[in-house]
Formats: sequence, C-alpha cells, structure tokens
Amino acid sequence: MTPPIIVFDLDGTLIDTAPDLLDSLNHSLAAGNVAAVDEAGFRRFVGHGGRVMIERAHAAQNKALMAEEHDRLLKIFLDHYSVNIPGKSRPYPGVLAALDRFQAAGYLMAVCTNKYEANSATLIGALGMSKYFAAICGQDTFAFRKPDPRHLTETIKLAGGDPHNALMVGDSQTDIDTAKAAGIPVVAVDFGYTDRHVREFEPTLVISHFDTLTTGLADRLIAAAR
Repeated sequence: MTPPIIVFDLDGTLIDTAPDLLDSLNHSLAAGNVAAVDEAGFRRFVGHGGRVMIERAHAAQNKALMAEEHDRLLKIFLDHYSVNIPGKSRPYPGVLAALDRFQAAGYLMAVCTNKYEANSATLIGALGMSKYFAAICGQDTFAFRKPDPRHLTETIKLAGGDPHNALMVGDSQTDIDTAKAAGIPVVAVDFGYTDRHVREFEPTLVISHFDTLTTGLADRLIAAAR
C-alpha cells in the first residue's frame, strides 16, 4: 500500500516569510517613489503574492499604478527577494519536530505552494529542510496552480503518493478551497497570512500550533475522508 502523504503550503504555513516579503515590497515601492508600508497593516496580504501587495500598497496611498510600472516593480520585488533568501524567514514553532514525527512514521511529505518553485526550493534548502520533502511544487511547476485541485493532486503523484491517502495543511482560503476541490481533508493553521479567519472557509480542522499536528490525528482525518 502507498504510504500516506501530508502536503504543506509554504509561506504562512511552514515558514514565516513575511519579514522578507515585506522588505522586498518596500524595496520595490521605494523604486516607484511610493512610501513604505508597515508590517502590522500588510502582513495579512503577504499570502496574496508580490503583485497584489504592490497593487494594494498603491491603492492604500491613492497612487496610480499603470500596468507597465506594475510589471517593473514586480520584477524589482522578485529580484530583491530572490537574492536575499533566506533572510529573516524561519520555520514556525513546532514545524521541525512535526516533520520529524511524520518522517519517522513513514509518511511521504511534499510542498504545494503558489511561490515560484526555484525560490521555494532555495528557501527550504537554505533552512536545512530539503531532506523532508519528496516533491516541492510551485506556481510554475505545472500549467495550473492553486486553487486548481490538480496542483495538489499532481504534487501528490510527483511525490509518489496517492490523493486518496493524503492530507493538506495550509493557512488560507486558497489552500482550503484547493483541498476541498480535490476531495482531500485539510488542516488550517490560524497564524498564517489571511485577512479573514481560516475558520470561515470551513477546513476539516483548525490548529494553532504544530504540536497539535500528530501522526495519529492525520491518520484519523485521512481515514474519515475515505
């Protein structure tokens, strides 16, 4: 029988990348003569990606943003972010212990993220976490991305897993909608990057710390979904 698999989102789920993404956002805004944003006001938008954050920063300051300038600032954002990995980004409390538990229990593990694949792999490698994952799939790995359920199911297959023996862990409506569309149970962390509480999106379960994510819990959630 194929081993069970647990698939994680990356930013806001496994790793707190907000400090670096906000630094890159402010770097790009400076290049466009737009004032820097504060972390408290923009942290919840980090999960939407650089393009959306640039757009929201301009809107918040009533600044016009033409398409060509948007593209220019996004390139500056991505270049700055890429050369500064891992920066201040760190795994959330309990993440490494949880990955050790699942690895010891024989689970396959993978990452399914809307971050670019190369940046995802570089970040995971820089933090010494590559050994845990059989696949790391980003927004450009396939011709589709979350919330398309194929992003999740193809990640599972690439890792050698079975979508009928799988669990997703994420922090956003996108993650929850993706897992539901794939027919896969989903655990949502409540400390990630979202402007609404994840409970509103009706995941299978909400947790507040990775210590709660045990192999026994994962086994039960997968079994209940079959």
